[in-house]
Amino acid sequence: MATDLAYIEFIRDLLGRGHRAEFRKMFGEYAMYLDEKVVALVCDNQVFLKPTDTGRALLGSVEEAPPYPGAKPYFSVSDRMEERELFLELLEVTAAAMPRPKPKAAKGTKAAAKSSAAARKVPAKKK
Repeated sequence: MATDLAYIEFIRDLLGRGHRAEFRKMFGEYAMYLDEKVVALVCDNQVFLKPTDTGRALLGSVEEAPPYPGAKPYFSVSDRMEERELFLELLEVTAAAMPRPKPKAAKGTKAAAKSSAAARKVPAKKK
């Protein structure tokens, strides 16, 4: 069962107007970004927060579950979202614990580099 857009809107309403969280559709589900970092996955109308030590400290006891079959366990926090201040703090500390994303190469960079390298090759000497 894929996540409903209405559930994403519900989360946006919980976060409040002007919150900087972004949602991007991925494989029929959603990734939640904060400061350009994936902090949670929304799968089957449930929120799965990336596990961090600071998140675990805030939550105390936490249920862990994979967001989709074969995935590593994440913190299942759907039942804690109504605690708005806690949920907002969880998103913040998770984003702070995640590394900055690597800059993406410009489109066509690999192809341009290959053709440039091919152009620089010296033809083989004839015997």
